[in-house]
Amino acid sequence: MHVLLAAILILVPQAAHDGPPKEVGPFRAAELVELTTLDPTIKLDIRYATPNNLAGRAVYREGRAFMQRPAAEALVRAHRALGAEGYGLLVFDGYRPWSVTKLFWDVTPPDKREFVADPAIGSKHNRGCAVDLTLYDLRTGREVAMPSAYDEMSPRASPDFAGGDRVAREQRDRLRRAMEREGYAVEPNEWWHFNYKDWKEYPILNIAFSDIR
Repeated sequence: MHVLLAAILILVPQAAHDGPPKEVGPFRAAELVELTTLDPTIKLDIRYATPNNLAGRAVYREGRAFMQRPAAEALVRAHRALGAEGYGLLVFDGYRPWSVTKLFWDVTPPDKREFVADPAIGSKHNRGCAVDLTLYDLRTGREVAMPSAYDEMSPRASPDFAGGDRVAREQRDRLRRAMEREGYAVEPNEWWHFNYKDWKEYPILNIAFSDIR
């Protein structure tokens, strides 16, 4: 049993009798790569390795971010293009084991579950083809202001939210343009969540970070 999976089962005993949904392939072979090995100037703020997240406790043992290689390489291209505008990418999460998706579903109130993936279907994060991220200012190294906080379950999280601060909306839209140029699509209710175009070609995974080779 993977170390991370064991930890999640301790936190959520009912998940012990569940497992990822059964899928019919064929799928591409998984090739999860660590984002910072492709470009160390991509910043990380892996909230799920800390208590500062929607679960209120760490659900990752390591603050690392992985994606399928084509998605990761596209992300690096977006990061480098943004550099010409004075910005870089700050990643909150990439590949997410299915067990963590199940945990998030279990701890989220039913009226807020539009903001989390149904484990019966699985998440694009589970396939290594989704990423949660924002921008940081190359000059200061600081995260830029956006219309909402990361993982905020409110209308402000929508990529089309028209209220709030104009500069924050412009930064949100800057991020979206850069990601869309590289084959990503924004999640309809989360400005920070982007899905890579080939996500259907990869299986749902439940591999601990420590077991990724």
